[in-house]
Amino acid sequence: MTAPNTNPLAGVVSTTAAGERLVFVPRRVLEVGTEIVLGVLVPPVISVPLLIPILGIALGTGSWAILWAALGLIALAIIVVVPTVVFMKLTEAVRWIEFRPHGSTKQLVIAYFLRSSTVAAADLQRVVLSERFRGDRRKSLEVVLHTRGGKVACKPGTLGPMSRVGAEALLDWLTSQLSPVGIAVEHRTEIDRNFVCPDEWYSEAGLAALWHVPASEVDALVVRHGIDTYTFTPRAAALSSPTKTITVYDPAGAHDVAEELRRKRTMSTPVDGIQETPHP
Repeated sequence: MTAPNTNPLAGVVSTTAAGERLVFVPRRVLEVGTEIVLGVLVPPVISVPLLIPILGIALGTGSWAILWAALGLIALAIIVVVPTVVFMKLTEAVRWIEFRPHGSTKQLVIAYFLRSSTVAAADLQRVVLSERFRGDRRKSLEVVLHTRGGKVACKPGTLGPMSRVGAEALLDWLTSQLSPVGIAVEHRTEIDRNFVCPDEWYSEAGLAALWHVPASEVDALVVRHGIDTYTFTPRAAALSSPTKTITVYDPAGAHDVAEELRRKRTMSTPVDGIQETPHP
């Protein structure tokens, strides 16, 4: 029997002869194919609401020229616009970053789809690990390199494993690569509050998992940090159990507390096997 892989960064971090590699797009051909397929699907999907009234006009007037013109524009978009947009997007997409050499990062090699570039560690000002959430669901995870000449946003591939890794594990790995040479690694959380309904807020169990604390400690932390709550009857229980209610918790405040708790855990991590005793 094969033992399960317990590496939280499996498929994302690898070791090469030159250094440590962080992979955003593991399969270049697959990523290109996926982008083309998605690009081809966009024009028809967008055009459907417009084609319905055009079809009605064509049926009412008996003139099909307007319908053929609309279909021609869609075909033109697929043939010309889609390949151009996909090419421009992939030209700036980062496939991987290699931290060289082993043990003490002196330079970062950034591989794009059609080229590569090298950034000296001395020119790197900071690195930001950015997570974007909509409710309790993470929508994106990216690494942003801030250099003297600007910034490089590294986003995970559509089908790559990067989008599924835990932010804390990736943050720890980036810190281990860059903190020895004095480069700060930051973690930022952005909450998309547009159209966030209570069904997308955190439950008590979700908060316990986010904060890495027992469920019995959630209420005290909610009160201490003033997390907004909302109590309502779920749609599924509205008819059968109208008196049944659940309480959910605001994602924005929840992630602020999660970041604070993470910093406290990081500061209290034992060094050389010695655990610091907190002072009252």
